Amino acid sequence: MSTYLHLRAVPPPALRNSAAWLERLFEGDLEIVRDRAGRHREEVLDKRCLDQERIYAGVLPHRAEGRPENQVVLGGRPVFRADRHKPPFLVLTAAQARRVAGFLAAADFDELWNFARAALLPRYGGVGAEPDAWQAFEVTHRELREFYVQTAADGDAVVKWLPDRS
Repeated sequence: MSTYLHLRAVPPPALRNSAAWLERLFEGDLEIVRDRAGRHREEVLDKRCLDQERIYAGVLPHRAEGRPENQVVLGGRPVFRADRHKPPFLVLTAAQARRVAGFLAAADFDELWNFARAALLPRYGGVGAEPDAWQAFEVTHRELREFYVQTAADGDAVVKWLPDRS
């Protein structure tokens, strides 16, 4: 799998509003990360995460940036890096992570899929490939739900990072 997006849980007292600190958070091995953030829990998504976001973004007819379904994958407050050509980090507070966890815990994946399937199926092999596409998106949904539910239970914030593509 080609890493496209990292979501990392961070205890709020350890979180810094500094791009340099956030860059260091994603450097090094897992032991160093545990030292910096207090514990390690992350979810790693491939490029399909851009389409995974469609599943959640389509839940309501009118998107509102503060809604939990719009924060699951790519939502969050941007923390811009010194090099503005690099994507910003995205940060969800512990309260926002709890709302996302609540949304994902209550969401019915089949309903989410049914809303997004017409837009997604042509990109993933059409109707004949729907069982495989459904399974891939459902597995990611389940992993994201588990990540956010555990993050919320621990009272952690979430930092998201799109690795540099240079």
